[in-house]
Amino acid sequence: MLKTFSATDVGKKRQINQDYVFSSENPVGKLPNLFIVADGMGGHAAGDFASSFTARFIVDEIQRSDLDNPIKNIRSAIEKANVALMEEASKKPEYEGMGTTIVVATIVEDYLYVANVGDSRLYLINDDIVQITRDHSLVEEMVMAGKIDKEEARVHPDKNIITRAIGASSDLKVDFFDMKLREGDRILMCTDGLSNMVEDRDIRTIVERESDVAAITDSLIKQANENGGKDNIGVIIIEPFAVKA
Repeated sequence: MLKTFSATDVGKKRQINQDYVFSSENPVGKLPNLFIVADGMGGHAAGDFASSFTARFIVDEIQRSDLDNPIKNIRSAIEKANVALMEEASKKPEYEGMGTTIVVATIVEDYLYVANVGDSRLYLINDDIVQITRDHSLVEEMVMAGKIDKEEARVHPDKNIITRAIGASSDLKVDFFDMKLREGDRILMCTDGLSNMVEDRDIRTIVERESDVAAITDSLIKQANENGGKDNIGVIIIEPFAVKA
């Protein structure tokens, strides 16, 4: 049994919410549960469409899939969603250039499987807070090359430029991660509307302070807005509390 809670918020500066979250504690196809966060990009309603279309497409593909391996199952769904979104973008001029980040996760027994494209994130929080996914962004590449440090990356003027997105290229590269879960672990999936507005150590403090998944989610969104709320905020909190390490 899992405890989960999810929410999105438009933030303080945007008129349209381009973040989309999907959370199911129940089986989706051959996966025992499924969690998705997506952060769309594109003018007017294109980003809104891109994130919701992609997430729903992935859910539908996984629902139909006969693949038992969770990574193969998720990879196939993401790759098909990428092709489908590019096809949608070609149908309307206002959809040209749209895309979305994606983080997809499932918990199978005591293992967490994660896929990501873009700069939305998955964190594992227990004794510490650890970013499991790797940002596909220009500033992350600069950090990896030693040109800037993490603190400089947080305030860099190009921090919103991403290097991978669903819908951006037919040559899609997806990163995958898997890890064994321990008792007491909490999982946070979020868009950059949270991670850009609330520092990791403050995220951890909020997660540890609140005892309920709904309260954690509400407090994280509230803090992001209090810090400026410059972007939409998408959050999923997962407590795999019944999973035995």
